[in-house]
Parts: sequence; C-alpha cells; structure tokens
Amino acid sequence: MSVYSRENEYIALLSGKPHTVKELAEKLFISEPTVRRDIIHLQKKELLTCKRGVVTLKSNSPDKRIPLFVRSLERNEEKKAIARKAAGFVKDGDVVMLDASTTAMCIIPYLAELKNILVITNGAKTALESASMGIRTVSTGGEMTLESFCYVGGDAEGILRQYNADVAFFSCRGVSNGLATDCSVLENSVRRIMIKNSKRAFLLCDKSKLDKTYLHTLCSLDEVELITD
Repeated sequence: MSVYSRENEYIALLSGKPHTVKELAEKLFISEPTVRRDIIHLQKKELLTCKRGVVTLKSNSPDKRIPLFVRSLERNEEKKAIARKAAGFVKDGDVVMLDASTTAMCIIPYLAELKNILVITNGAKTALESASMGIRTVSTGGEMTLESFCYVGGDAEGILRQYNADVAFFSCRGVSNGLATDCSVLENSVRRIMIKNSKRAFLLCDKSKLDKTYLHTLCSLDEVELITD
C-alpha cells in the first residue's frame, strides 16, 4: 500500500488529536521508518506538521481550504441538530439552493421527506446524495476543487444566476464582528449568488465557528438568517 492510499487514514487519525510516529505506526500496522517517509511526503503537500516526533494535522491555516474528508468528521451531532432546524423552513414544492458544505448536506434526508423539492447545488457529493434520495437535482458543473469536491468559477456561477430559489442554505468557517468569513474566495463567490437569488438565505454555523475570522468575507449577518446550535 502506497502513501497515497494511506493519506485518508492519516487524516482520519490526526483529525482527532496529534499522534507520535510510534502511535501512527502501531495504528496503521506499518513500520516507523515508513511513517517517517510518509510524513515527508505529506508535509510537502502541507497536510501535516511534525515537531519532535509529534505529528499534527495542518487544518487551521487561514489561507488554506480544509479537505472535505476532514470537515465530514467534525461536529457531526451539531450539524445534524442544525439541519433539523433548517429543514423546518422548507415546504413542499420549494426550490432549495445548497452549497457544498457538510452541514448543508445534512439537510438532504429531511428534504427527501417533502414533495416536489428541487435542489440546486455546486457540491458534487451533495448532488449525488440528493439524487440518490430521489430528489430532483440540478448540479452547476464548473471547475471542481480538490479539497471540497465543489464546483466554482464562471461556469458554476453562470448556471446559478439562471435560477431563483425559495431558500438557500450555506455555511462558512467563521463568524465574528457581524461578518461571515471563509478560506475560499471562489466558494464565497458562488455563495453570494445563492444569497442574492433566494427569497431567504440561511447561514448554518455551529458554535465552534463563532468568534473566528478567516481570509475572505462572505457577507454581513444582516444579509442572512443565522441557524446555530
């Protein structure tokens, strides 16, 4: 097995807490020299850091997008609670815009219980999940990011501008001083169109994101409605 096939295993282990080289070797059933070689490779990809034999996932840099695989492991119960609240604002026949966030994706099972829902999303995995549950789904297409598996850029934005929605749900990395902020300028550009083209726009934000500021401003909280745990 190569380092490429072990990459997600490292991310899964380190997303919980830092590990020593020895601990990683034991949990992955490989030798410590192999772990050290893997670490050199993953450091070059800026996925982790290693200091004095302690390996830490590098997921909090303000100018780096956090891989979807990591975000899918974060605060799942809180996301489900937020999704239940959010679904209460959707009714039969609504057109719903969803961004590619893992929190927005948690709403899909609740939407599947409603009738004649149309989901419009720039999230590749979100589109697949929605369609697999029998929901009519429009996927924007466009350039796909490797971190979030979402579509961004002119093609994605052009498709979104053609639609008007009853409600939009989206997330961000931080909320502070009345502003929602995120690491990705391109994803924020898509979210802004969702806000503009929807009758109601809801920002989904668990409490771990409060009082945090990231690279790029998405919107003012005055422009949207906030749902949190």
